[in-house]
Amino acid sequence: MFDRHFDVWPAQVPKQLELPATSLFHNITVSALRFPDHPAIHYYGSDITYSELKHQAEALAGYMMKAGVQSGDRVLLYMQNSPQYIIGYFAILRANAVVVPVNPMNRSAELKYLIEDTQAPIALCAQELLEHLSEHIGEGHLREVIVSAYSDYITQPTDLALPEAVQMASIKHETAGVTDWKTVIAQNIAPAAHTSGPDDLCVIPYSSGTTGNPKGCVHTHHSVMATTVYGAVWTNAQHDVVHLVSVPMFHVTGMQSCMNSTLYVGGTLVVMTRWDRKVAAELIQRCKVNTWRNISTMVVDMLSDPDIDQYNISTLKSIGGGGAAMPAAVAAKLIEKTGLTYMEGYGLSETIAPTHVNPPRACKPQCLGIPIIGVDSRVINVDTLEEVEPGVTGEIIMRGEQIFQGYWNKPEATAEAFVELDGQRFFRSGDLGYYDEQGYFFLVDRVKRMINASGYKVWPAEVESLMYSHPGIREVCIISTPHSRRGETVKAFVVLAAGAESTSAEDIISWCQENMAAYKCPVVIEFTDSIPKSPTGKIMWRLLQEEEWKKAAL
Repeated sequence: MFDRHFDVWPAQVPKQLELPATSLFHNITVSALRFPDHPAIHYYGSDITYSELKHQAEALAGYMMKAGVQSGDRVLLYMQNSPQYIIGYFAILRANAVVVPVNPMNRSAELKYLIEDTQAPIALCAQELLEHLSEHIGEGHLREVIVSAYSDYITQPTDLALPEAVQMASIKHETAGVTDWKTVIAQNIAPAAHTSGPDDLCVIPYSSGTTGNPKGCVHTHHSVMATTVYGAVWTNAQHDVVHLVSVPMFHVTGMQSCMNSTLYVGGTLVVMTRWDRKVAAELIQRCKVNTWRNISTMVVDMLSDPDIDQYNISTLKSIGGGGAAMPAAVAAKLIEKTGLTYMEGYGLSETIAPTHVNPPRACKPQCLGIPIIGVDSRVINVDTLEEVEPGVTGEIIMRGEQIFQGYWNKPEATAEAFVELDGQRFFRSGDLGYYDEQGYFFLVDRVKRMINASGYKVWPAEVESLMYSHPGIREVCIISTPHSRRGETVKAFVVLAAGAESTSAEDIISWCQENMAAYKCPVVIEFTDSIPKSPTGKIMWRLLQEEEWKKAAL
């Protein structure tokens, strides 16, 4: 068992913890019993209490069970952040079924694959996405789509700038196989017995990987409960948590670090359907938000708003996240404005969010943190699969209660995802990193993202982190570009900071040459107004990389 990090272990956190022997749905049952009238969800000025959340989830579950959803069936959950997402998530679990969270950016062909792979009989869908899903009704096992409008849950007047999808009024749908959400809830059908337990399937998030179709990561109620409970215990979260949810909940960070951990302690979720830095700052101010788990790019965006000082965000007591390292320059700006240290963590779809988190009172910058409760993590040589020493870069591996069961219907991929070490089965993350003498883990980059420039290994994440210290750079993404002599070399996509429009490519290259090894320096700079991001806020380096090499092939 890796124990190098125990000297910096948080004093209030147990190193091992027995998990509740229940289904995940039981968490909102308990919170509804304890705090029936407390807001579980705050949605642009409108509240839903814990008793209402539980009641609507049960009514929706009752309908799905009457419609033929069986224990273990997979149900697609295809919508943006909203009260309906949370209600739908727990309704699926209450029906003894399995949640399949779907990226709302997915379109027809991607949905067709998911329907075929999961054999889902029913999907829960937001109305702005229905056109992409309705054509598949009757294909495979999919026989019904229950559709909802976000505006149905805006029950109080609001002066907040609402996303376009939230402004849309409810539309009456005549398509065969499409059922209205409000009608379903109004029927108030009592569900049959809830029989799911810790070992039953709970959630199958799909991980895109690097090639081919996405793979479903199979999680039980036990593995999902693990990071739900561990996340709350790690930060000593209590009933008074008011959590800004700006990360999409189809992603495991939003699902676990935001939604499930907060509902477990009976806190309030302040839900945003789409990211808007001014609305986020206003919600922090109005709702007295004290907790915000996010993607670091959201903090970069909020703090770069020239009007940020007009908002009172002093109620924030805990801020952190993952997905991408927090640039040192931005972390310093965060401390300057709020006094808070950004608490970084690390996890994957296969681990249903964190396996590593920084100790709340001993955070290291641009660091994944230490293995959390019950997690044994090591670093191995990618070629020999032998464990390496502190400071040596290799592939990060881990084992713990939150590790998935395997990839849905992909036994070969499942076998390849694990390695045996010291007689134990460890999950191979596919991430390159190292740990220091204190047991803190650091990410170098994805195994498949490394740039090989004339034999020199360049890690894009490291170059990006260094470049964020340049005063004229707001955002940066590093990729490889073909080079006649080196094979490939370093290219930077750069979004300039406000007031730095006169900064030239030569200025940036010259600065890089003064601040990093020559082989790491970008040879090509491309200025852009924005860098593409996924719905979770992660910079889509792979998209830029593929486009770059396609252009070179023409």
